[in-house]
Amino acid sequence: MNFYQLTPDIPFSEIEKQSTARTQLIFKHSTRCIISSMALKRIQQCSFDKVDCWILDLLSYRDLSNAIADRYQIYHQSPQIIILKNGVSIANASHEGIDCEFIRLYEE
Repeated sequence: MNFYQLTPDIPFSEIEKQSTARTQLIFKHSTRCIISSMALKRIQQCSFDKVDCWILDLLSYRDLSNAIADRYQIYHQSPQIIILKNGVSIANASHEGIDCEFIRLYEE
């Protein structure tokens, strides 16, 4: 899995466009939260050829996190993953629900 930092410089439209060729995963991460750190470690151990993971630092970019929640009509949680395919959100999970098995369901 490829990992990228999600910042306000990166337009959602680009990530949505990329989701037509490869599954895009947005990981909302609180760097001060042990549960979030454990979830990040779990997904860093995943091995997927067709998934890109965008890591959003909630402490630095809370407004961006809120914009994502609004755009995809998903209640904000932390940690949280949002899976995009074909330009739309198709699934999300939070806390202990974030693992390789969940992501694998949406890999292709």
